[in-house]
Order: sequence, then C-alpha cells, then structure tokens
Amino acid sequence: MKKLVLTLFICVCLLFLLQAQEGNLIRIETRNHILVYGVTKGQQLQQVYLGEKLANTADYAKITGKKQEAYMPFGMENVFEPALRVTHADGNPSADLRYINSERHTIDANVTETMIQLKDPQYPFTTTLHVKAYYQEDVMEQWVEIVHQEKQLITLYNYASSMLHFNATNYWLTQFHGDWAKEMRMETAPLTAGIKVIDSKLGTRADEFEAPFFYLSLNTPSTENTGELIAGSIGWTGNFKFAFELDERHALRIISGINPFASEYQLNPSEVFKSPSFIFTYSNNGKGQASRNLHQWARKYSLLDGDQSRYTLLNNWESTFFSFNEAKLGQLMGDASKLGVDLFLLDDGWFGNKHPRNGDTAGLGDWQENKEKLPNGIGYLVKAAKEQQVKFGIWIEPEMVNPKSELYEKHPDWILKLPNREELLSRNQLILDLPNPQVQDFVFGVVDNLMQAHPGIAYIKWDCNRFMTGMFSPYLKKQQSHLYVDYTKALYAVFERVRAKYPHLPIMLCSGGGGRIDYGALKYFNEYWPSDNTDPLERVFIQWGYSQYLPAIASCNHITSWGKESLKFKTDVAMMGKMGYDLQIAHLSEQELLFSQQAVKTYKQISDIIWYGNLYRLVSPYEENRAVLMYVNNNQTKAILFNYTLHTRFDEVFTNVKLEGLDAHKNYSVKEINLYPGSQSACPENGKTYSGSYLMKVGLTVSDATPLSSSVFELEGME
Repeated sequence: MKKLVLTLFICVCLLFLLQAQEGNLIRIETRNHILVYGVTKGQQLQQVYLGEKLANTADYAKITGKKQEAYMPFGMENVFEPALRVTHADGNPSADLRYINSERHTIDANVTETMIQLKDPQYPFTTTLHVKAYYQEDVMEQWVEIVHQEKQLITLYNYASSMLHFNATNYWLTQFHGDWAKEMRMETAPLTAGIKVIDSKLGTRADEFEAPFFYLSLNTPSTENTGELIAGSIGWTGNFKFAFELDERHALRIISGINPFASEYQLNPSEVFKSPSFIFTYSNNGKGQASRNLHQWARKYSLLDGDQSRYTLLNNWESTFFSFNEAKLGQLMGDASKLGVDLFLLDDGWFGNKHPRNGDTAGLGDWQENKEKLPNGIGYLVKAAKEQQVKFGIWIEPEMVNPKSELYEKHPDWILKLPNREELLSRNQLILDLPNPQVQDFVFGVVDNLMQAHPGIAYIKWDCNRFMTGMFSPYLKKQQSHLYVDYTKALYAVFERVRAKYPHLPIMLCSGGGGRIDYGALKYFNEYWPSDNTDPLERVFIQWGYSQYLPAIASCNHITSWGKESLKFKTDVAMMGKMGYDLQIAHLSEQELLFSQQAVKTYKQISDIIWYGNLYRLVSPYEENRAVLMYVNNNQTKAILFNYTLHTRFDEVFTNVKLEGLDAHKNYSVKEINLYPGSQSACPENGKTYSGSYLMKVGLTVSDATPLSSSVFELEGME
C-alpha cells in the first residue's frame, strides 16, 4: 500500500512539474501546425518549436537543443542580424527585451490573437509581439507594436515584423523576381552560410524587381506534393526585406518586415509604431498544400469581397490607346454587350483640358473630363453603357502627376522632388507628396468626386506607373528618413477613406502590371493586374508564379492582341483566373466572335469552381513543355482542368496526367469544353466516366505535342 501511495505521489509530482514546465510555454496553434515560445529563468522569450503538431502536448516541454531568442535586438549579446535596433533618448544604442506577460484573445471560433509583451528592464521601452492564428486555414500573421515613455524621442533603425528560427540539415529558398512584363519568375537555390537578402528599395511600385513572397524548404527540396516548408509573405505596399541568415551552427533565422534602408524612424513618447503583418503557413505536404492554405485564407480574410462574384469586362486600351471619342467608345460598349461581358472599362486618356491627355507626357493630375474627346462628360458614358446593358468602369492614377499639368502649376509644393536637383522623371511623371494631408485629401477626392458626380460608375482601375527615385518630401521637411514608411501609411489612410465610403466598389489594383501586389494592399482591392505582358505563352509562367500565393479570383487575365497564338489558346489561358478582354471585337471573324461569345457563357458557368475551388498544379511549365492544373470545388463534385502545350521538341510524347483532389470513391464524367466552333475533342477519354481513384492513379491523356495548343475539361461527379 505504501509503495502504491509513493508511486502516486511521484506521479503527481511529475505531473505538477510537467504542468509547471508547460506553464512557461506559449502555444499558438492551427489545425495542423504550431508555434511554441518558452520563457527562460532570466525572462528571455525563446522560440521552442515551429512545425507539425505533436500528438502529445506535454512533449513540447521536453524539447531540448537549439533554442533562439524570439525577437533578437541589437546591442547586447546578439552578434547576428537583429530584428530590432534602437537608440534611446539618452543615446544608448542597445536594447534588452525581457518577457513581461502574454494574453490570448479569441476573436471568433476560427481566429485567435496572442500578444506577448517584452520590455527593456532599464528603459520604459516595450515591444509587443502579436501572432494571429487562423485555425482552419493553417495560416499565421505576425507583427510587432513598439512604444516607449522616454523623455524625448527615440530612433528606430530596425523594426522587423517577425523573426523565425529553424534547425534543419539543409535549406532551399524559392524566390520570385523579374521586371516589367516578366514578373514572378521562380528560382530555387540552396542557402549557404551568411545572409541572403530579398528586398525592395523602390518605394512605390515596390515589387517590380523582387516579389514579396518566398518558400523555404527544410531538409530536402520541396515538390508540389512532398516536402516540409514555410511559405511566407509580407503585407506591405512599400519597401520590404527578407533576410535569411545561416550561422556557423547551421541554424537559420528569417527576419521579415519593412526594409529599414534609408528609413530610420523617430518615435515620440507614447506614439505606437506598428509593423506590417508577416503572413506564413507551414506545410509538410509540399507547395501545393501551402498554396491552398493561403488561397483559402486570402479569400476569407485578406481580399476584399473574396467570397463574392467578379465582373467580366472589355477594356478599350488596345483598341484605342489615347485616341478616342464618344462615338468610338459607344461602339466599343456595343461590342462589350455583343460579346456578353458585364462591364466596359475606359482606360487612360479621358481627362485634361489645358494639358489634354493625348499621350503619357501631359494631363496626369487634372481629373476633369477632356471636353474635346468627351463633350458630354462621363455621365453620358455611364448612361450609354447602361443602354447597352453593360456597366461602366474607369481608369485613374491618382498618386501621380505630369509636370505638364494644371496640378503641377498650382501645387509645386505637392510634389516629391529633390531640392537643387533636376527633376527625375519616369514615364514622364512625378509622384505626389502623399504624407501631406492635403495631398491625401486630393487623392481621395479623385475617387470621391467621380463617384459623387457619377454614382453609376461600377468599377475603378487604380494604377501606379513609376517607382521612387531622388525623392524628397516638402511636407516631412527634416524627417526625410520617414518618407518610404509614411508614404505607404498615407496610402493606406486614403484606401481606408475610400473603403469607408465605398465599401464594395470593385477596384483593380494595377501598377504597370505586377509592381504593387501584396496582402497589405489587397485587403482594399477586389483583384490585381498581374502583368502588362498578356502574351498567353508568357502569361502561363506569370500566372503560374502568382498562383503560388494568390487565389484565382483575384488575378485579372485578359485576352488581347499580344502574341501570335490562337484565340482559343489565349482564351483558355485567361480562363484560369478572372477572365476579361482587351481586344478589338469588331475585327474578329464570324467564327471567332461566335467562339468568344460562347467562351464568355462557358466561363460564367464554371467560374465559381475556378474562383472558390482548391487549386492543384499537376504539371509545371518549369519542368515540362506543358502546364496542367485543375480546380476542385470543396465538396469534390466538380472540377475544371486546364492543359497548355507550350513549345515542344520534335516527336515529343507526353505521359498521362494524374489528377488530384477528387473523391476516390466517386465517379466523374469527363467532358472537354470551350471547343472552337466545328471542332471536336481529340482526347480519347472525352465523354466517358471514370472513378476518382482511376483519375488520380492512372490519369487522363489530356496533352498532345501540338505546339501552343490547349484544352479545358469539366469533370462532374455522378450520383
């Protein structure tokens, strides 16, 4: 009996000890992964674990080995890249962050927010780490809030949103880079000792060269369906920085946030500096699962009206460029109606009188209708569109100005430009000094004045066609190092005002193509313009890159005159996202028009599967001379498969494509759709029925070796 009591006593003691150890842990979890912090005896916050959840929660307290400070400051013992660097009011250039407390708020059944307060023991300086966990989507957001109560201002030199630590045998980094018309090129390479930096110093149009997305594969290179990885992104529409530092012990830390380059920030007492969110997901099943996690999260939490339908549209740009009048636009509206799309979009060139917008050298900033082109104004066009049974949309670029404009003449003090230097133009334009509240009022007014005068406007395309060079803010005066940060904050302030007054007005996020695409901006926008390059062969790669992070419902894919591929190939490529047209409909042949009209109808019938379904990338254009992908709805009853044959080699033969995401126990009918008038499917499985198991293990013969050919298949579950 005594032995039993002693055994029970020991068990109780061990349980108490284990509970005490667990009490020092802060567990932040989603459905499949978990981030665990621990607090040392010295009150230092450390990252204990990040990865797939363990079966027994008590095991987190047993983790030993390499543990790193969760948010490393500069100036004490840290000799590596810091997350935080500050100079205090007395000139002390160090920080020491110690754990004070933590709390967790339950926002709803799916979302929790954990706040961990860290304070310098010698200074009234506090940094609070925030982690928001989206349980079902397996996504986390991290950011920090910095505040102090020192007697005078302090200076922040580094202020990262997140620092994550990893201990693996090897690391592979996939980054996305490019330039105008060649966005989102994927490149994977192993990380070696030292620091690898992906960053932007462009200010506006900040994503032109480096995109704010990455994959980090752990131990082995990840594939679409295998491998352990982190997919990360920063929600910031300005200069960003990812630093991947691999130390001499083969430990890796990732620091993510605003790029502190030329951006030291002076913080007044009680003023809160809030960093943007670092968004990430963990996957132990390859890149495809990571993408689906982010797509589901974005549609629900970070894309405006991500669960609502989108308009198909016809844009006038390639039909007219800057040269048009009311009669020409009326004809194009009729073409939009004939085609069957929902909306006609009037692009650049509709404004300016003293300096008419007849090219990109004048008029930008003067947002009044050009009386020569549009004598009856925008209201007439809205009415004309309604008579054609289409909606009306319009293009703006409200942050920019041409030197040849009335705005420039009236407000030279509203322009970002260096004193005592020649103006540095790009695309013949300059940038407005958006940190200036008067300029913010003006930019908001561009939207508000249009909507007040013409409430029938149903869509806006918001463009931004240059990045910052040689910038100086007259408004900020001696605080020029705040410019990069404050410009983006001011931009968000304008977006907030627009959305407060027009919460569901569809607005496209455009920046000469993909120069401004991030989750910080997309919460104010319904969709984005991936690239000015609409050649469908190029778009296969561009859209493939964006699909890694952004859902199909947000990607504006237009059928245009770019490229020599067939109209069917162009249409099939555009269908893999939010399809639209920028084409001279009047120049189409009778068969081409018939095909396009039917394609619009087909797209509207299947768009809900593409917009809200789960994406499976089956064959990568980086690995074969074809690209194959499919979308499957949530209950696995319907799927749409896209196949694109690219430039093939002589006598090239393709193997069957094994499908994914289906219910193995369901039967599915296979039907090729979007066929050209008079043509028939060459797929031997067309019109037949197969089990989901067969389709996923044996596959379909969807590809032939005909260069620049394409096909679209609809799969429907049978009762």
